Amino acid sequence: MSTNSRIEWTETTWNPVTGCNHMSPGCLNCYAERMSKRLQAMGSPSYVNGFEPTMHERLLELPYSWKKPRKVFVNSMSDLFHNKVTTEFIEKVFETMNNASAHQFQILTKRPARVIKLNSKLRWADNIWMGVSVELAELKFRIDRLRETAAHIKFLSLEPLLGSLGKLNLKGIDWVIVGGESGPGARPMDPKWVIEIRDQCIKARVAFFFKQWGGVQKKKAGRILEGRTWDEMPA
Repeated sequence: MSTNSRIEWTETTWNPVTGCNHMSPGCLNCYAERMSKRLQAMGSPSYVNGFEPTMHERLLELPYSWKKPRKVFVNSMSDLFHNKVTTEFIEKVFETMNNASAHQFQILTKRPARVIKLNSKLRWADNIWMGVSVELAELKFRIDRLRETAAHIKFLSLEPLLGSLGKLNLKGIDWVIVGGESGPGARPMDPKWVIEIRDQCIKARVAFFFKQWGGVQKKKAGRILEGRTWDEMPA
């Protein structure tokens, strides 16, 4: 179901799909996988299959019940464009997002090739934001594929940032989120990697959001970058 989210760049999570599988190095210490095992043990109805990708028809209309506009992270516990999620179900999720126009829906994927494949079948209302995760330089091709979609707001989640991304082509990108890995086994993030991204965003006039330094004790590490927080959002 939906929850008030502790994720700094959103307000609510909505999970009509749960479960996923590892796709690239950023998935190694996946928080959703850890959480799904805990929720399965607690008897949560959405996690009877653990981390196996599962579609939940009963949750498709949930956003209609929300009275106040909110930012909604879609499938924080999965990837809407996983190959085990049917095209029909993806279309139903998009139907809800289009109809619930008071809310801003934020979709994040590591599978932009499928987004492109379905792009012409989907109705991209202005309130639907589409993003890709990029954690290493060799995955920057996901950004190019994101540019091919018809989404009005396109964003990057550079988290967990595992290395320098070098020069970024930010043409057509509206928002960049950066964050370090947190939790058990968290891999370190060099401040230089963050600063070079921040500086490129400033130069390109792209909204920059610094989520966290991460680490095993992420609250202690905080989210201050060069003396301030960076909470910019797309216009």
